[in-house]
Amino acid sequence: MPENLRLVADLALILISAGVVTIIFKLLKQPLVLGYLVAGFLVGPHLHIFPTVTDVADVEVWSEIGIIFMMFGLGLEFSFKKLFSVGSKAFVTALLGIVGMMGVGVLLGFIMNWDVMQSIFLGGMLSMSSTAIIIKAFDDLKMKGESFVDLTMVVLIIQDIVAVVMMVLMSTVAASKNASPGKEMAMSIVKLIFFLILWFVTGIYLIPSFFRLAKNYINDENLLIISIGLCFGMVIFANKVGFSSALGAFVIGSILSETVESHRIEELTKSIKDLFGAIFFVSVGMMIDPAVLQQYWKLVLTLVLVTLIIKTLISVVAAVLAGANLEVSVKTGFTLSQIGEFAFIIASVGVSQGVMPAYIYPVIIASSVITTFTTPYWIRAGQPVYAFLCRKMNPSLLARIDEYTLLGKETHTKDWKSIITHSLPRVLVFSVISLALLLLVFDYVLPFVEQIELLQKLPKWLYSLIMAGSVVLLIAPFLYGIVYNNYKTRTLYSELVKQHKGNVLVITVWTIFRFLIAGFFVFSILVKFFSYTKWVIILISILVVLFVIFSNNTLRRFTFLESVFMKNLNAKDDK
Repeated sequence: MPENLRLVADLALILISAGVVTIIFKLLKQPLVLGYLVAGFLVGPHLHIFPTVTDVADVEVWSEIGIIFMMFGLGLEFSFKKLFSVGSKAFVTALLGIVGMMGVGVLLGFIMNWDVMQSIFLGGMLSMSSTAIIIKAFDDLKMKGESFVDLTMVVLIIQDIVAVVMMVLMSTVAASKNASPGKEMAMSIVKLIFFLILWFVTGIYLIPSFFRLAKNYINDENLLIISIGLCFGMVIFANKVGFSSALGAFVIGSILSETVESHRIEELTKSIKDLFGAIFFVSVGMMIDPAVLQQYWKLVLTLVLVTLIIKTLISVVAAVLAGANLEVSVKTGFTLSQIGEFAFIIASVGVSQGVMPAYIYPVIIASSVITTFTTPYWIRAGQPVYAFLCRKMNPSLLARIDEYTLLGKETHTKDWKSIITHSLPRVLVFSVISLALLLLVFDYVLPFVEQIELLQKLPKWLYSLIMAGSVVLLIAPFLYGIVYNNYKTRTLYSELVKQHKGNVLVITVWTIFRFLIAGFFVFSILVKFFSYTKWVIILISILVVLFVIFSNNTLRRFTFLESVFMKNLNAKDDK
């Protein structure tokens, strides 16, 4: 066979086998994901009953593209706005469950004499449930109207988000050979927050505006091309700044989910996502090695039992602590007891970085397959287990559990913390944008400007003044945003001062702190261009900040930028 047709032959074998096996699994009313895994096992290099794939390396490239499209699709179905709309019960249930299973995974790793990083990776794999399998089970069991389903679905969404972040942090720490992983992880978290805010704000400002301007010229064909181009572009950009392809694809998907074109994009890319997703899961199935499973069957059995028993118990306790009643908690806990698809991706990251042993891949796949098969039966078991607990538990204890709420009775009373929390998101966003602009100017724009012959002829003081003034004008709207109090903030401050005079001190300190942040950015600009003593530069920085605050031109620019951003952010809801 010609060399250039080898990949075509492999893809043909993968897709035909996947199609045949998934039809059989459809008839058996089993999840298609399991069919893909079985198809991969049948055509993989470890089983020679059927024709096998000839070039596994090429298939791995396609499977990487599969991960990209899966994460892109997940981003399209989710948005950052939803993070702020879900209740505290879901957040606490998800986070306590993840932390609990991470602890179990670390403990299990230590028992097996694994090092810290390997144990953390194991905990990450065990802590993720399967959104796809649970949704399929709910459909098959016709349970979508039950009370625990809403809590379970939001918990799954939060788990998916945490899984993306976990992959980024784990791959970053694993790739660096730093002797202090705690410091490396802390820096990774700061870096991740910085870029997430920057990408989200920039994306929401630019992409919906582009779609609105070009709406008369965009049809399904070029919308598909633009969307995939943005996806791959963000993947490359994320890799350039040290993050995974999966994160870049997820972020651009979540940004596009806020546009009015999100449903069209989701429909147009669904077939591509399904195609490459199938290739990914088939490639995962190809990694199943019967010899490894025979050697490590005890580990597989241990992971299955930990997932079915300990993960169920932790999820139930997490839901109870979050304030859900016992019935919802038990059913939610039994529903979340499987190892999800994200475990495959986390395992692949660990193996590719040389952190995890190669045998973990087939072991985690086998464990996931077994817990996937048990999922429908485990979901059904939730009701009889709840009935059993009701019979055996003390009625007063049962009543106290059902009456317990995470935050106590709802209250509308505001305290001094509201002063900070009300304006903190605005300060954080505008600080990130200001920092990003300064880095862009100092690292990329200035080296280019310094080559301009006309500017080279200017006196140094004049050149410095022009450049410093230009940069200050560039970030002035965002400095204004850091110190600005809108009408809601001013109203809140007035209420809190009437409530307690001591709140005046908090307002004053918080206001001074925001001025200091704005002054720091101006100070950084002036230090870059001038060599005066720091006290002189500090004084000038204060004067510049005051000028920015009281400048009508800065106010107009800030108002315009903010109005465009809010219009784009709410365009989908207003449609």
